Amino acid sequence: MKKRIAIIGGGNLGKSIAEGLMVSEFLQASDIIITRRNITSLLPFKEKGIEITSDNVHAVQNSDVIILAVKPFQVSTVLEGFSHEIKSGKLLISVVTGVLISDIEQFTGNQQPIFRAMPNTAIAIRESITCICSNQPGLDHTDYVQSLFNTLGKTVTIQENLMEAATILGACGTAYAMRYIRANIQGGIEIGFDAQTASLIAAQTVKGAAELLLQHKSHPEEEIDKVTTPKGCTIAGLNEMEHRGFSSSLIRGIVASYKKIAKD
Repeated sequence: MKKRIAIIGGGNLGKSIAEGLMVSEFLQASDIIITRRNITSLLPFKEKGIEITSDNVHAVQNSDVIILAVKPFQVSTVLEGFSHEIKSGKLLISVVTGVLISDIEQFTGNQQPIFRAMPNTAIAIRESITCICSNQPGLDHTDYVQSLFNTLGKTVTIQENLMEAATILGACGTAYAMRYIRANIQGGIEIGFDAQTASLIAAQTVKGAAELLLQHKSHPEEEIDKVTTPKGCTIAGLNEMEHRGFSSSLIRGIVASYKKIAKD
């Protein structure tokens, strides 16, 4: 039996989730409700058959699964508005950064199945890595939540105390990868390519490299060894990058980001 899903918060993330679920045929459009205070930007979803509304209570009453996709500072107010409508059996999934399960339980009680999910911006093209965790009552629903987010990319189940680290590696990591690609493009231009061609080569190369790891389940060094020959150009470039601090600067950046999110 398919569950009806209410997405509370029709911002960029909420809309991406709705689009992905519909395109992947995980649900029919009519099985999705999406809310926003000003529904004007949601009108294209209405044309596709998704129910849109500014009434969170109505959405919760008429759904089996609630995906909370509002801003962190809005969580308390939004939960206060519909917490009395979260009946036994309804599943709550929060994709809000920095809001703990225990924070949500203050409004729902600790017997309600609650998940936290941390996707990244690639969810818009159904290529996200989504880290998930739950409270004890949520464990029985793990397969369903994994199936839901697997339609939007890939999932990994982690402990909640690693959620901040997941934000850095999986969400901020998109920006780190983009910065590498940008530098690759700049280097490509310097050695003779026009910007458009360099961009295509750099982006597809990174995409292919990632797919090698995912499909072969190999370690990066295994794939590196396949393209480094004695006295070759690849090892010369890699060694120069390492001399300039390539790996250490990336690791330091990840740790700096984590310290920032842990402190705040």
